Amino acid sequence: MTRKIFGTDGVRGRANVHPMTASNIVQLATAVGRYFGQDQKRHRVVIGKDTRRSCYMLENALTAGFTSAGMDVFALGPMPTPAVGRLTHSMRADIGVMISASHNPHYDNGIKFFGPDGYKLSDGAEAAIENLMDTEIEPVDAVGIGRVTQLSDAASRYVEYVKTTLADRVRLNGLKVVLDCANGAAYKAAPQVLWELGAEVIPIGVNPNGYNINDGCGSTAPDRAAIAVLENKADVGICLDGDADRISIIDETGAVADGDQIMALLATDWARQGRLNNNMLVATVMSNLGLERHLNRHGVGLQRTPVGDRYVVQAMRAGGYNMGGEQSGHIVMTDYSTTGDGLVAGLQFLAQLRESGRKASELCNQFEPVPQLLKSINITRGTAPLEMPAVQAVIADGNARLKDKGRLLIRKSGTEPLIRVMGESEDEGLLTGVIQQIVTEIEAVTFKPQPLSAIG
Repeated sequence: MTRKIFGTDGVRGRANVHPMTASNIVQLATAVGRYFGQDQKRHRVVIGKDTRRSCYMLENALTAGFTSAGMDVFALGPMPTPAVGRLTHSMRADIGVMISASHNPHYDNGIKFFGPDGYKLSDGAEAAIENLMDTEIEPVDAVGIGRVTQLSDAASRYVEYVKTTLADRVRLNGLKVVLDCANGAAYKAAPQVLWELGAEVIPIGVNPNGYNINDGCGSTAPDRAAIAVLENKADVGICLDGDADRISIIDETGAVADGDQIMALLATDWARQGRLNNNMLVATVMSNLGLERHLNRHGVGLQRTPVGDRYVVQAMRAGGYNMGGEQSGHIVMTDYSTTGDGLVAGLQFLAQLRESGRKASELCNQFEPVPQLLKSINITRGTAPLEMPAVQAVIADGNARLKDKGRLLIRKSGTEPLIRVMGESEDEGLLTGVIQQIVTEIEAVTFKPQPLSAIG
């Protein structure tokens, strides 16, 4: 079934442009309220947000739609995405909502939905909600209109829970940590957690103004944090993204480790402890081949999924696995959270740093990555260059040239108007030639070619 507004991770787009307009979000919230509130019980929804200016508009639109459908709204304020998932379940809410476009710039925004179990909605639930949006939904009568409550202790609930994910024996005293919160949702909670656990915290990206979220900071722009690590002679740097569901680690030399290296460290450690369910890690098709080889050497399997942490979580739940994630830095540990939690993953890394006595640079280099080249091409929204015969032909030729020497993955982004072109091969010259040929052909058939941007 063709999706009308839902994408890889909820609803996302340019703020105040369809589908992220106030009127459309009122309609969406009304449909969600009707989907989850079809009986006569009193229903509740929790709403969190990051620090974008447009979050205020969207929060009010969601509140109007939910209350018109008879749902009571609990407003959490700025809150990491994983906190919303957790509070949805712990507060016995019927639905949780996070207003965020994650790592995107301030002018984008999005809405992620969680079901009563704290997990993101299934494709089937999203399809049913889209169908309801096409119908005339009768609002509740005046007596049944929902009420709104500002939950003042939401952040402290999350802070205290996150601290419990670190073993009691582990304290962070003596560790100097640069913490980049991307001027996003964790700008208060994350520094508080690390400080209360004993670390010396050097915070950056903790002064949001509505427009500077992810702007030259956070997990997708770690250069500023890397400089801070070197200048302050810190033991490690932790970079979160705008909604704090992903992480990157910076070692004491200023080098950046992605999600693959973090998963390699944590998965093999949990396997040694007998904590890794079925000795299996779940990751996406984007994870490096070097990760798979490293895991296999340690007796750990790797199950791959399509791109998107929701698909990782679905596979984890289906197989009974308790660790998964993405190269981009989503690390999901269902022992602790229903979705990626950058702060929890950061604490697990710090525990390794503290207990092993090794440097961050040693922990961050678990395996030698197979050379990987990833480029993205801006396309006009609504265009489909991957369906063009000329593009399909050049992709087929690239696969034939690589054969057993590597692999290709070409896909349309589910959250941005981009085509992602990724390849891996030990033969870097061959890899570069294949990728460039594909990129050139996609640009040739795209209506408005834009400059390439490499995404690492």
